[in-house]
Amino acid sequence: MSTLDKVTVDLMVVLGTCSMPIHQVLRLSRGAIIELDATEADDVKVLANNLPIADGVVLVDRNRIAVEVKHMLPRSPTPTSR
Repeated sequence: MSTLDKVTVDLMVVLGTCSMPIHQVLRLSRGAIIELDATEADDVKVLANNLPIADGVVLVDRNRIAVEVKHMLPRSPTPTSR
């Protein structure tokens, strides 16, 4: 188990997504507003190394932001080696 203690996982929380033409992306600058396909009431997706692992909600307490995990997603079956 001590070997696993040294493994790092990149966690990412996705609040929402959007798509836009590349010419708009190239014109983005500081202060630009990007509209997402979500509202503040929607769940967020929690990703580990770009793989979805959970759904959660955003919690804001003064100047701190956190995510509360509401539902763990089922694990994908791993391929068996022969």
